[in-house]
Amino acid sequence: MGPELSLEELAERTGETVACLEEWRAAGLVRAGDRFEPEDAERARLVRFLLRRGFSLETIVQAERHRQGLLDDFLNLEFPSGQFPAYSLTDAAEKTGLEFDMVQRLWEAVGLNQHGDVASDDDIETLAGLGIALDAGLPEAALIGLVRVYADALRRVAEAEVRLFHFHVHEQLRGAGVSPEEVKRGADTASAQLRGLVEPAVLYFHRKGWTRAVRDDLALHVAEDAGLSDVSEVPGTLSVAVVFADLARFTPLTEVMGDAVAADVVDRFSKIVRTAVDGWDGRIVKQIGDGYMLVFFEPRAAVACALEIEERAAGESQFPAVRSGAHWGPVLYREGDYVGATVNLASRLETEAGRHQLLVTAELRRAAEGVPDVEFVPLGTRTLKGVSEDVEVFEARRTTTAAREKLVDPVCGMELAPSEVAAGLDVAGETRAFCSTDCLQRFVAAPERYGR
Repeated sequence: MGPELSLEELAERTGETVACLEEWRAAGLVRAGDRFEPEDAERARLVRFLLRRGFSLETIVQAERHRQGLLDDFLNLEFPSGQFPAYSLTDAAEKTGLEFDMVQRLWEAVGLNQHGDVASDDDIETLAGLGIALDAGLPEAALIGLVRVYADALRRVAEAEVRLFHFHVHEQLRGAGVSPEEVKRGADTASAQLRGLVEPAVLYFHRKGWTRAVRDDLALHVAEDAGLSDVSEVPGTLSVAVVFADLARFTPLTEVMGDAVAADVVDRFSKIVRTAVDGWDGRIVKQIGDGYMLVFFEPRAAVACALEIEERAAGESQFPAVRSGAHWGPVLYREGDYVGATVNLASRLETEAGRHQLLVTAELRRAAEGVPDVEFVPLGTRTLKGVSEDVEVFEARRTTTAAREKLVDPVCGMELAPSEVAAGLDVAGETRAFCSTDCLQRFVAAPERYGR
């Protein structure tokens, strides 16, 4: 509970006009009367959010009437403690002892601008803790970067929680024909149970991640003490192997097979990548659609892992081929990501790679010398987009890999064992294999669209 606000003060706090708030009040979306609480400001922000999403005021009113208390329900989800933001950033600076400009920079780093410049008790407590980190000697830029990592990572966690709950609890109840009142009761019960699990789970997984990160840090210390690495003039410089891996011809697969099949393929590929990366002590830096950026501190592990991903994918039933590119060199660690020319070159090599190919640079070949059962086949120099000089390229491949006996659907790109071929077509004396009659029909209708 914070200080009462007049309509004019509510307008100032929310950035809305008095006329707009009066219209919302007349529609029943803002409480009646002339005195307001901090929670009314957050209610007004919810209305503005829905308007920005393209809903008309009439639609919002209709939804509020259909499920009485809809906005209040979601306010309770946003602020389960019942403590609504009531402090200005000037108040926050005074309470934490931080300079106002620093409070503003931290506020922006957390991504709270969308909530306005009004802080809660939780915000004040967190800002004070960040101030302690600054007093302890952590550089401002490093702290800002850490805050952004926290905000981005946990926003993604929260989004996953809310989306999964909506699709697998709320929508399932609606699909079963449950009344709106029963849906609300069931959703409220499940939501309360989920909230009780969330923060302990986040803390648990943070501890697990901390263990892995500390071990990596141990390796950095050993390398420094042994004279195997130098202290760079640029903080955050590391030597790593960067691997990019994705599925060849994934776009046509999505167009032909549809989003549901494509999502299943991505899920299967995710399991392959994660299993292999965990086994070789690598790190998944990011996933974009069907593609992964991986980092390894040991170059031989990078090559072995990339080849294991290829082998596992090649063993899957009705699955696209994998292509990969990798490079060894210096990178800059920034906000949970790795940037620099080494990353760019690895990415370009992945684009250059063909089906089932792992292309590596001469630097990675030298650093990974001695990886068991692997040969590096010279492919000469390549001119890569965005790279100023030609690059000497090698294909890394297993010396013990058996010959593949799979056929490729020319339409969707799926690789098929002979027993998985649903249809065939003779084209100029050569048999083309298809995973389905749909792919066959697409090919017959426009064979010029589909190459080998």
